[in-house]
Amino acid sequence: MAIALLLALILILAGCILLFVSHPWWFPAGVAADAAAIDHDFHHAFWILGALFIAAQLLLVLFLLRAWRRKGASGFSRGDWRLEIAWTIAIAALFFWFHASGGHLWRNLRLHAAPSDSLQIEVTGAQFQWYFRYPGPDGKLGRVDAQKFAAAEEGNPLGLDPEDPAGKDDIVSAQLVLPVNRDVLLQLRSQDVIHSLFIPAMRFKQDAVPGSVIPMHLRPTSVGNYEIACAELCGLGHYRMRALVRVLSGADFAAWLKARSSQE
Repeated sequence: MAIALLLALILILAGCILLFVSHPWWFPAGVAADAAAIDHDFHHAFWILGALFIAAQLLLVLFLLRAWRRKGASGFSRGDWRLEIAWTIAIAALFFWFHASGGHLWRNLRLHAAPSDSLQIEVTGAQFQWYFRYPGPDGKLGRVDAQKFAAAEEGNPLGLDPEDPAGKDDIVSAQLVLPVNRDVLLQLRSQDVIHSLFIPAMRFKQDAVPGSVIPMHLRPTSVGNYEIACAELCGLGHYRMRALVRVLSGADFAAWLKARSSQE
């Protein structure tokens, strides 16, 4: 039984090391300005915690081997309080280092205003659809009142106020279309429950909370199509809350805006 347990632990450890080194399932390539900084911190945590996991499993195997060889010997180990205090302090120090490093990264990425020339887009989560609203030629977003005006079957899922002239030329899209290498300010809203806008390729994830407008900014760096998911369980249709980010060149984005404006 002891030999079988040791063999099982060794096989599990070998498999974990293989996955740890090769990591066949990984993040998609980063396509936002902040992706490299986020990946840098993640890699630090991954390698440190991975090395500690492997070390702990090796120690477990060694201790089991030692106990198996001493089988039948009288007495037992009472442990060493000095070692217990040392590794408790080491783990606490590592935890606080991760906390400080993550806080520093978050401050650098989020605790400053988006550039004044950022493209403004409103993002609304509703069971079970993402909506993306752009200002039209007047550069202003119209008022919304979801409780009063929202009616998806009438072509007004966001509840745009029909009396507000600023909203007459607003563009509502089921896809998030962005220009490459331009700062974008996203204003996140929710009509019903908590949703979470998750763009893995851009390392972007932010909850949309009912009753709040949450500003977040990003800058895409590569043309292409990327997946959007909802990372918050939001009801029976949660699986349907998928959308697409289309990152276009500046000229193609301007042409898309012009074409959509003519349709509104």
